[in-house]
Amino acid sequence: MRRCISLLIALLAPAALAAPDVDRLYIEHCAACHGTDRLGGLGPALLPENLSRLRPAHAESVIAKGRPATQMIGFSDKLSAEDIAALAKLIYQPPPVAPVWNLAEIEASRIIHAAADPAAKPVHGADPLNLFVVVESGDHHVTILDGDRFEPLHRFPSRFALHGGPKFTPDGRYVYFGSRDGWISKYDLHTLTLLSEIRAGINTRNIALSSDGRFVAVANYLPHSLVLLDAADLKPLRLIEARDIRGRQSSRVSAVYQAPNRKSFIVALKDIPEIWEIATDEAAGPVYTGLVHSHEKGMTEALAASAGLFAHRRIAVETLLDDFMFDPDYRHLLGSSRDGAGATVVNLNVGRPIASVALDGLPHLGSGISFLREGRRLIATPHLNRAQISVIDTADWSVFARIPTGGPGFFMRSHENTPYAWTDAMLGPGRDTMTVIDKRSLAVAGRITPTPGKTAAHVEFDRHGRHALVSVWEMDGALVVYDADALREVKRLPMVKPSGKYNVYNKITFSEGTSH
Repeated sequence: MRRCISLLIALLAPAALAAPDVDRLYIEHCAACHGTDRLGGLGPALLPENLSRLRPAHAESVIAKGRPATQMIGFSDKLSAEDIAALAKLIYQPPPVAPVWNLAEIEASRIIHAAADPAAKPVHGADPLNLFVVVESGDHHVTILDGDRFEPLHRFPSRFALHGGPKFTPDGRYVYFGSRDGWISKYDLHTLTLLSEIRAGINTRNIALSSDGRFVAVANYLPHSLVLLDAADLKPLRLIEARDIRGRQSSRVSAVYQAPNRKSFIVALKDIPEIWEIATDEAAGPVYTGLVHSHEKGMTEALAASAGLFAHRRIAVETLLDDFMFDPDYRHLLGSSRDGAGATVVNLNVGRPIASVALDGLPHLGSGISFLREGRRLIATPHLNRAQISVIDTADWSVFARIPTGGPGFFMRSHENTPYAWTDAMLGPGRDTMTVIDKRSLAVAGRITPTPGKTAAHVEFDRHGRHALVSVWEMDGALVVYDADALREVKRLPMVKPSGKYNVYNKITFSEGTSH
């Protein structure tokens, strides 16, 4: 009897029981903005690798209600709850055919918005070296801020989900942005003009600019590649597939860093136990010396002979290292794996690990700082799942001190002209409070709560070290300016989930208190 009733229901209401035609729904409602291949267009790419920060339940809400301050409209008046759930499920599935994004596709995406005018003077009256570039992640905008008066000079829309920090030319005039979707943008801070853009990947982690300002390097998760661009007009120059020395295993590229005095890029790999160094100058001595040294240990003749521009050197390590920081002269690299315990010290000159450091609690080395204390060069790093700062003595790579904080944190910042270092606790229950550490005593000097109950994150100092800027990392957020000596608030600017803020002078001079 029950079987007959079930069969009758199926016959009378087939539409109610049929699964949504999700491919048709996507083409009809999504493809115009996100691309028929889900690689993105006006909207971001809708691939699993690109959606790590968007939970599936939230994806359904975005499809239904849209996203404020963006072009994403809601579809609750056009689609049923079942249709919306089916679309949300689709975008977390890999495409049936792996996407291709090689030099031809990269070149075809290049856009020239305006011609650069090297002779143009700043159109604003602000100190061009004390500007801040503020990324407002809530509505995907960038604000250019006067670092003396703390007044916005210009605000413009950015590509979706900028990530990894903007990079500045050595003179501080041009800034480059990288988005999660692989779009690289070049912007003129004198004329406040977007100059050019190119899509160098499908899922991008970060970018780096060579020390002479000639080349932009792009680290990609998808495809597994490092892309090198001409910084002048973003023309693609080379694509290096991230494969092991035998060419068998491929890897996501976790990050790329500039090593200024080495005239090279340092590359972190997610899936291969290697570190790469790539020359950005035809006479990059450390890279060429390392290649010859590696050849003597059995590396291929072709690799050892590849000295010159973009020479590619590999350093074997015992474990995967995808999160790095460096000592100030870039002789040593301190690296860790996001799923491991401890850190490995690699001497880049000799091309091998020389020490290990016991750092449990997932140190976030990419946001660490270095500073001098009583003649000792110390490195300090926050931890992603431990409420402490670890301080390392670079003389013997021992843990010199552990400083308790209000919770696990992501960012740490200081400046050579201030005795204090600031760190957040944005990954723990005390996420609304910053911990201020005295670099002289290594003791907690104070705790600052910009807005009770709302996440406080990412400190950056002005070029003089007189003021510290803190983000209230919420949609109805703010940029809060503090007197760096008195530790008191002096100004507050409303902003839409401001994340990173980057001072031109500190970045181009490699201030000891900021990430590089």
